[in-house]
Amino acid sequence: MSTIILDGDSLTIEQVVAVAREGAKVEISEAARAEIIKKRAYIEENWLTENAPATYGFNTGVGKLKDYPISQADNETFQRNIVLSHSSGVGEPVSEEMVRAMMTVRINAFCVGVSGLRIEVVDRLLDMLNRGVHPVVPIQGSVGACGDLAPLAHMVSVMIGYEEAEAYFEGVRMSAPEALEKAGITPIEFVLQAKDCLALINGNSLCAGMAALTLYDAEKMMKMADAIAALSLEAIRGEQAAFDARIHAVRKQVGQINAAENVRRLIEGSRRTSEASRAVHLDDDILHPVHHARVQDQYSFRCMPQVHGSCRDQLDHARNLVTRDLNAATDNPLVFWNEAGALEFLSGGNFHCEPIAFAMDILSIALVEIGNISERRLFALCDTTLNYGLPPNLAGRPIGLNYGYGIIATAATAVASENKTLAFPSVADSISTKSSQEDHVSMAPWSCRKAQQILDNMHKIIGVETLLATRAIFLTQDKLGGFALGKGTSALYKALTDVIPLVEEDSYMQRQIRPAFEMVTSAKILTVAEGAVGALN
Repeated sequence: MSTIILDGDSLTIEQVVAVAREGAKVEISEAARAEIIKKRAYIEENWLTENAPATYGFNTGVGKLKDYPISQADNETFQRNIVLSHSSGVGEPVSEEMVRAMMTVRINAFCVGVSGLRIEVVDRLLDMLNRGVHPVVPIQGSVGACGDLAPLAHMVSVMIGYEEAEAYFEGVRMSAPEALEKAGITPIEFVLQAKDCLALINGNSLCAGMAALTLYDAEKMMKMADAIAALSLEAIRGEQAAFDARIHAVRKQVGQINAAENVRRLIEGSRRTSEASRAVHLDDDILHPVHHARVQDQYSFRCMPQVHGSCRDQLDHARNLVTRDLNAATDNPLVFWNEAGALEFLSGGNFHCEPIAFAMDILSIALVEIGNISERRLFALCDTTLNYGLPPNLAGRPIGLNYGYGIIATAATAVASENKTLAFPSVADSISTKSSQEDHVSMAPWSCRKAQQILDNMHKIIGVETLLATRAIFLTQDKLGGFALGKGTSALYKALTDVIPLVEEDSYMQRQIRPAFEMVTSAKILTVAEGAVGALN
């Protein structure tokens, strides 16, 4: 199993996924370890005294209580009290993979070398991650400023072995001391010292971890959306001209260029999207009794590269924002060497999660748009005024006795509409907290959570389009089967018909939609497409 070295500067989204989902182990670089130890030695020699200047969270209270002094004699109690009081999350537990992502990001933040905590604390968190002790962390309770205080406090309550805290170990939920003992980590209470607790809980690590996992999945979804759009284009015998590279080159938008190229590669060799194929009159083509050149298709097909491409560009921007925060020090205060070789504590606001809030809100809007245009394509496949001869509702014969796919198409419409209500940017909804000491917050955790909800809904919308495009091609095989599908779309059609039990007459819809959904949620659509044409953009 791979080992990832954290250095506070080079952590990638793919590495977070490897730790969170594939069980990759984590170490910290020797340079990062040395800097953490060096800074802490200076702190203990020069700052752990009763006459040290007032420094936030080090020898003062936190939040609105920043003006209340904390004596060195009381500091260990103070650290423990912060953990217990801040373990205030509510709601269902975060998934174990998200907890692992959160822990990875938190450790990497310490590797930047400006947090001032003890190396023993970092090593304790490393042990928990590598040995599979996953704290139970409620999903709600953070507003994304002053960091993810409540979620990270729940993580720390397990780290210190608090008897009422809980963790998952080998998939079983148990008390923190039991989980630590089973993992071979000293189960006795782990005592935090000055600055340890604040460094642990005052950061954006849950949001950054969630964002990394969601972005990784969203990028796969974007490629699958291109692939299924290409299959839908085959289903209506669409025009290829709209995907000509020359059109997109002069627009100069990278995402658009890449989306169009994906479709061209997937339909390469297609005869179904040819004028000869379009000249074949299908029985249900009520609008075109005499063949005329199509000229151009409706926007949901013709403008697919422009729409998909714009959404892809937003994901690229979100990736940049999130990757920066994966490698950021986001606690407060931070400690820096000055020109005289001494340490300075600087209070700031790196814990404010505005960058990730924007990234996830942008991602949400982009995903909603992919769902919107997918819903329009699948709607067109069922509508005889738009589908160039496909049966109404894609019903089998006799039509009327067989109803077809109108209700499953409506289900996709319902989900697309649901997504629209989730598109409101959370970052625009700040609420003052903690006696207005924190008078502007990012709401990034909700940005992350609703982006994940939208992505989950996207699997359903794209899943319905997958089913309907496959059904449309299936129903016209008698007249159009002699017109070959493209290199990638033919592979997709075969893979889908291998698992979807399509028959002429109506049948139990769940038997068809479940395998279609599974092909999307498992990303098998992408595996099949790329197996046929190579890696998609």
